[in-house]
Amino acid sequence: MQRIRTALIAGASGLVGGHCLNYLLSSDRYSQVISVGRRELPLINPKLEQLVVDFDNLKRFASELAADDIYCCLGTTIKKAGSQDAFYKVDHTYVVQLANITANRQASQFLVVSAMGADAGSSLFYNRVKGEMEADIVKNSFTSVQIFRPSLLLGDRPEKRLGEAIGAAIMKPLSSLMIGPLKKYRPIQGETVAKAMLQAASREQPGIHIYPSDQIEKLGSQP
Repeated sequence: MQRIRTALIAGASGLVGGHCLNYLLSSDRYSQVISVGRRELPLINPKLEQLVVDFDNLKRFASELAADDIYCCLGTTIKKAGSQDAFYKVDHTYVVQLANITANRQASQFLVVSAMGADAGSSLFYNRVKGEMEADIVKNSFTSVQIFRPSLLLGDRPEKRLGEAIGAAIMKPLSSLMIGPLKKYRPIQGETVAKAMLQAASREQPGIHIYPSDQIEKLGSQP
């Protein structure tokens, strides 16, 4: 009989995070779900505990950041953040600090949404930040690290992103033409990414696992 576990999710107010939280709350795998964010979500569920934190002082909340599986869906855009430094803080610093704290609290799995093209050696700032984030996370002592690199995300976001809307309008009609090696460039639903994260967690495979967008699509399409 599978042991009932506790999940912790950061970034549940976003596209992938919102779907992920819903899946976590409906999953028999978890008896408790801790949502970590800057403000409370308008959601009540007997399994849900909401922890309002200051991400700039996350270590102050370390004693409350204990769970078996950590789902990190934190992320922003340079435009929304206001600068490259502010973007780096959200997409690298906050994510890595969460990983460091929860690893020290004996979490076994860390599952994180990164991005296609993540590469610590990239000349592109966005890709480099994502790559550095991944490299710093895997330094921790998690039994399993699951990294998801989706292509362009589709779905209804709480806030509108003009660039992504334009990209989706261009890419969606071309999706059927993206076959073979091009599959990983197909746009992907945020809900599919969220489902893939739970599927991956349920496997409990030790080691570091990186999922490009086509593998996320395949994993998230399983029943």
